[in-house]
Formats: sequence, structure tokens, C-alpha cells
Amino acid sequence: MRKLIAGMKISADGKMEGPEGYADWVDSWSEDYGLTGQIDACVLGSGMYPGYEQYWTAIQDAPDAPLPMTGKSPTPAEVAWGRFAARTPHYVLSRTLRAANWPLTRFLRDEGELEALKQQPGKDIYLMGGARITASLIEAGLVDELRLIVYPLIAGPGKALFATMQSRRGLELRRTEPLQGGRIGLTYGIA
Repeated sequence: MRKLIAGMKISADGKMEGPEGYADWVDSWSEDYGLTGQIDACVLGSGMYPGYEQYWTAIQDAPDAPLPMTGKSPTPAEVAWGRFAARTPHYVLSRTLRAANWPLTRFLRDEGELEALKQQPGKDIYLMGGARITASLIEAGLVDELRLIVYPLIAGPGKALFATMQSRRGLELRRTEPLQGGRIGLTYGIA
């Protein structure tokens, strides 16, 4: 069975967004979890997908131009992810969204369809969020691994990654890795 691997960038106090609705402490949204070679599909929630599609389409269309959302030029790693994302199937877990601009985007209407996707042959699947979908899929027992990049920052007010969790889940530490800028990469199995 394919593994569903969640990857999130968070502050030291577990926030994935600040009070303005985004993680202003993250310099790049490249895939920094070491997943690209091990995955062949991505899953997102309906709240995250429209902005994700807009951000990565801008990079795909003009990899040398500043991004309209941030005013910053994409990093080489973001350009590489943009190319990977363009040829990789994306699945959006949503009961309401009906259309996407990316041709390789499909919709999953419930957790049962995601469970069926995990049963299909292929590489692992990258769950890229957002927070609500990640928490609900962990609670449903569908997430096999959690990869976090923890930034050396106490964000204070903002959206906590696990704010919507209704039950306790055990984690098994599999790997720690010091990263540039005082960040730490953590890999957990979910008990």
C-alpha cells in the first residue's frame, strides 16, 4: 500500500500561519522534505488548492519573474517543484469544488476515495495540506508519516497546525535533521 506523507512548515510553537493568514517566516515554498523522488501524487484540501494552483501556475508560466503574490522571484528549488507539479497528478479532497485549471487535477469527494487511492499501485502520496485536512486525515488514520520543518520562531497568534484535532495521537520519531538557519527537520511515524 502507498503511504500518505504529510509535510508542513511550522513555527516552534506549532503555528502554520500567522494572524495575517500566511506563514510570513517561510522564505520558500519548495519541497524541502526529501519527497520528490518517492512520490507520484499530491493531495490538498479545498481551502488550500486555489492559492496553490495560482502560486505554482505563476512560477510555471514565468519562472524568472517576481511572483504577483509576494513580489519575490522564485528560488531555483521552487522552479524545480513547479516543473514536477506540472506533470504530477493532484487530488483535491472537496465536496464542493468542481473545476480546476490544471489538467492533472482530480477531485476526491470523501476519505474513502483517498483510501482507495492509497490502494492503487504507485509511489507514495504527498499530503501538502492545509491544516484542517491534515488534522482530519490523521484522525481518520490515513496519514502514515508526518514530516515537519520547524522554524526557530515563536509566531504567537495564528493558526496552529493541530488546532482542530479532537483526539490524541502518538508519534514515533524516525529522523531529526538540523537545517540551515536554525530550522529542524523532523520525521514521525503516526501510531
